[in-house]
Amino acid sequence: MFRYFCVSVLLLHCVSEAIAFEMIADGHPADLWVESSAPAGLSTVAGWFAEDLKRVSGERPQVVNQRRQNVAAVLVGVVGASREIDLLVDAEKLDVSAIKGEREASITVEVAGEAPLLVIAGSDKRGAIYGMLDLSRRMGVSPWYWWADAPVERKRNFTVPSQANVRQAPKVRYRGIFLNDEAPCLADWAQEKFGGCNSVFYSHVYELILRLRGNFLWPAMWGRSVFDDDRKSQALADELGVVLSTSHHEPMQRAHVEWQRYGKGPWDYARNRDVLRDFWRKGIERMGDKESVVTLAMRGDGDMPMSDEANIDLLQQIVHDQRQILADVLRRDPSTQPQVWALYKEVQEYYDRGMRAPEDVILLFCDDNWGNVRRLPRPDRPRHPGGYGMYYHFDYVGDPRSYKWINTNALPRVWEQMHLTWKHGVDQIWVVNVGDLKPMEEPIDFFLSMAYDPEAFPAAHMGQAIDDWRTNWASEVLGCDNAEQVAPLLKQYAKLAARRKPELLAAESYSLANYHEWDRVVSEWKTLMASAEEVETQLPEAAQAAYFQVVLHPILALGNLHKMYYATAKNHALAEQEDPQANYWAEEVERFFQRDEELTERYHALEGGKWNHMMSQKHIGYRSWNEPRRQTMPRVERIDTPAGAEAPNAAPDSTAPTTVVAQSDASGAFVESNGCIAIDAENFSRSTPASGVRWQVLPDLGRTGSAVTTIPVTTPATPAGEGACLEYQILLTTSGGLTVDAYLAPTHDFYGGDDHGIRFAVSLDHGKPVVVDMHADHSTNEHNPNPWRQRVSSAIHIVTTPPIPAEAGEHVLKFWRVDTGLVLQRLVLKTGLIAPSYLGPPQSARE
Repeated sequence: MFRYFCVSVLLLHCVSEAIAFEMIADGHPADLWVESSAPAGLSTVAGWFAEDLKRVSGERPQVVNQRRQNVAAVLVGVVGASREIDLLVDAEKLDVSAIKGEREASITVEVAGEAPLLVIAGSDKRGAIYGMLDLSRRMGVSPWYWWADAPVERKRNFTVPSQANVRQAPKVRYRGIFLNDEAPCLADWAQEKFGGCNSVFYSHVYELILRLRGNFLWPAMWGRSVFDDDRKSQALADELGVVLSTSHHEPMQRAHVEWQRYGKGPWDYARNRDVLRDFWRKGIERMGDKESVVTLAMRGDGDMPMSDEANIDLLQQIVHDQRQILADVLRRDPSTQPQVWALYKEVQEYYDRGMRAPEDVILLFCDDNWGNVRRLPRPDRPRHPGGYGMYYHFDYVGDPRSYKWINTNALPRVWEQMHLTWKHGVDQIWVVNVGDLKPMEEPIDFFLSMAYDPEAFPAAHMGQAIDDWRTNWASEVLGCDNAEQVAPLLKQYAKLAARRKPELLAAESYSLANYHEWDRVVSEWKTLMASAEEVETQLPEAAQAAYFQVVLHPILALGNLHKMYYATAKNHALAEQEDPQANYWAEEVERFFQRDEELTERYHALEGGKWNHMMSQKHIGYRSWNEPRRQTMPRVERIDTPAGAEAPNAAPDSTAPTTVVAQSDASGAFVESNGCIAIDAENFSRSTPASGVRWQVLPDLGRTGSAVTTIPVTTPATPAGEGACLEYQILLTTSGGLTVDAYLAPTHDFYGGDDHGIRFAVSLDHGKPVVVDMHADHSTNEHNPNPWRQRVSSAIHIVTTPPIPAEAGEHVLKFWRVDTGLVLQRLVLKTGLIAPSYLGPPQSARE
């Protein structure tokens, strides 16, 4: 149900008596009927649909402009633009009332007649396109058939239910991706395969976007221009119905590289106004009447902050002048042309200080480049008439460390932040930075699925909804019966990968000395790697390439990286003790470093070298935020051994699972041990709602167990001690008092403007709740960088309460909701000093 988001209704007067329409009968597909007067692009997509039918049936259908007599056919068209569809409507053989006047909606239904006729009627061009590509998906052609080599199962017969299948309008208006940070991988690959990011390359990108029910693109822009490099790219996007815009710092339909090619003087409006206005005018003239969203305003040259001389008044003057250009060139009111103003980085601060956009302009909020939304509209204030969008990141180049190599985006956190976004009325644009596109296949598909219908992933069933979506996705991409085995691998991989970006990993990331942390982490990866390799042996040959790309390679590659840094940590620790076993671990580091290259080469050799260069992103040897010039193996130490003596070998399986704290199946109180009680947030003993707000478990969100948050997410603050409450039973073995470390997702104070950030409260038994502000240090973004860097690097925000008096014995710790948006992952109650570690102490045993 989470794949198609359709509503089926039975329209008895317009269907034949047959149970189903035979799309493929005994290996022969029905004709595709597209009128010669159909909108531009519909015939092109009908050609894709015809190829899909050939992939499934083995035979390409005839694509006709006029129907052949007594031959089953599929008629595709747009209501109000298709003569044949309008004739059926006028004859009351086709009811399109469910989609008329809607955006991008469609109805698919069999219509009674002398020969079988299936109608795909779109409310507009994209609606008709989605109707066709939806049928392709239902036949077993994955949107990733080309981009991930998803296999297609042959079928001699395929039927479509005769009753009407209505695809409702998408909930978010513009839904798309941003190809960014594309060098070296995507850029080198495209150069080798297509001669660059030209119209042939973009034809594959546009097709994928439409197959995923997206409609929006920020094109690649590192030294590239979709408009200038190949003029056919822009025309093709418009023909197919893909809305071309430009990124947050490329105004007026001009790629930044075009200023380097044609601009004169400084990129500074205060000093070079006339030249810049002429430059922008040419962009709008080139755009003409093509469907576009025009980016307004400007940042400094090369996506940097503007100069100190720039201010709110200047930015507003820039926008005023840009809109005047729109009016002059398009010869119409600029409010009729979709426009967006990105509140990116310092521009958001201008907005917070009173900068305002024209009422018809979409305000594009942004995350912090690390998947944490920075600002949302307050529900208690008037809505901006132009509406809002969100710019999100799966990939980033910048501080504190670039992360470009591999997918590390956990779907539960993506869901939580975009659910928050959706519920705050941000519904005009959802665009996500996807880097090289590969290897972000799964989160891209999820993001666009959620953008199409966020309500298909309800908060009350979020875990099951994501699990169902992931299982269905695995089935689609692999085209086999192993999805139930594959989905848990993707789920576990995402949890482990999201703990720390691979570019930030080091020997010191986890603790060797405390809680056997490194051993436990590597054990988790080894278990996952073994399971993934076992599933690989059970897959049919046709699914092997896709499986390696979207499942096996990320698991093996990132697991291997953890093993390499673990071996480095072992080497350093043993070398410091002058233990000859350090030499074994030095050899292991070398082996894992070489294994990394071997996995890359295996990826590049897939499908005869189809994806050569795509995994060539450097990811080992970082010293600063930017990538190193070359990969460098971590430093290792070797211990000289006496002549003739052999250094003892360490046991290869020294990372077997280690029991650190005795766990039991008991459901009683968590027991203090070694100066603390550690509890994963979902293990509360009682949850009490209040004022229509309740706590909701978010399965698998977080670095260890599952997280909790409160819903609905737009409700106002509640006084401490009066809001929704979680209770945790604890048993203290010492007296004197405790402090509580709340392990929180690094959520920003997304409303801003108050004298506080997001607050919660804690109390013990019947004591007075102590209010804590998770943003008390005001370190909510990269402009107050040190705490923010630490939090996004570690994917956690740890807040410590003031001391709470307590005596030995059983108690109830209460955790109170005060403000919305808080996501609690763990609680660590400290009665003394605890050993340092990355993940914190393992969960305590229960009575």
